[in-house]
Amino acid sequence: MKLLVLSAPSGSGKTTLVRRLMADFPQLAFSVSATSRAPRGQEVHGQDYYFLSTEEFEAQREAKAFLEWEEVYAGTYYGSLKSEVERLDAAGKTVVFDIDVAGGLRLKKNYPNETLAVFIQAPNLDVLEQRLRGRGTDAEDKIRMRLAKAEQEMATAERFDVIVVNDDLEQAYADLQAAVLPFLNA
Repeated sequence: MKLLVLSAPSGSGKTTLVRRLMADFPQLAFSVSATSRAPRGQEVHGQDYYFLSTEEFEAQREAKAFLEWEEVYAGTYYGSLKSEVERLDAAGKTVVFDIDVAGGLRLKKNYPNETLAVFIQAPNLDVLEQRLRGRGTDAEDKIRMRLAKAEQEMATAERFDVIVVNDDLEQAYADLQAAVLPFLNA
């Protein structure tokens, strides 16, 4: 089993980089996370996330159905389903996770020999704030909450195997490929 974890504060460009990586490397398969939050924009159940009610998420948690889970914001859970990873691993794929920083560190801790953990970092908090506002998907209170959390998350970057600074998307993608290729080929 190979697990490729990409974690970052919201707005760092992680999902953009993950999508590009997935398009270029057919041996990768995306682990769709579960969440108790409502869909945003055009998000699709089973494709972007498994959208569960809080009660459903808590029942899955109690049943030990997650490799990792986190209450990312008060009352808002995210987690990686064991069944999803087992399905992808059985198909011979390297499983890719686009998850929050705490979840990424938990996977690395629980599966140290199987995991490459990559931290995607915006150049600074001002750029991060511009990106979050540019999305147009979150209310002001959510943006403030995400920025406060980003400061804490950036302090954990050195605990990851690789840090990729996403200042220039092409350079960040080249740096990401340089980190991922040896892992995929090992």
